Amino acid sequence: MAEELVVLVDEQNNELGTMEKLAAHSANTPLHRAFSLFLFDGKGELLVQQRSRFKKTWPLVWSNSCCGHPGPGESTENAIYRRLEDELGITEAQFEVVLPGYRYRFERDGIVENEICPVYAGRCDQAPKPNPAEVEAVRYIGWTDFLNIAASGNKDYSEWSLDEALQLQEALLLDKDKRFQQLWNLWYNK
Repeated sequence: MAEELVVLVDEQNNELGTMEKLAAHSANTPLHRAFSLFLFDGKGELLVQQRSRFKKTWPLVWSNSCCGHPGPGESTENAIYRRLEDELGITEAQFEVVLPGYRYRFERDGIVENEICPVYAGRCDQAPKPNPAEVEAVRYIGWTDFLNIAASGNKDYSEWSLDEALQLQEALLLDKDKRFQQLWNLWYNK
């Protein structure tokens, strides 16, 4: 299996180089590119996953549908499709970037996540088939229920997924982007 690389960047998202993924994630994680995805099914429920017990970062923690890192020269969209298939066996999904400028830094158990991480949202009616090396479990949850979890700061969930959910909801309430509102209504089946 080929070594997975992350793309190191500065605060303006300019490429600085690459680093092996596992080595990059430590107490001193350098800033790098990532992505985060929220997928809804036909009933408007959010697919969440519990990260595998074998993960170096946030093992057994619940998170949004899929997260990952685009490799060198790889588009974020291609990285999302690659990780969806690898983690969840999903090969059919529609998604759009909804928070293009999201940036975060969180620490748990001595490991830091430090990422420029555009957030995508979309729809998928394909049943997930979790890869046990990547995903411990999956379930669907109503958006309002997930927002309540996010507002409570529940430590069973990744900090980024909670923060992203609250920012997604704020963007919807502010209704700055009519396209986003229309896509959201379509995905959330309203």
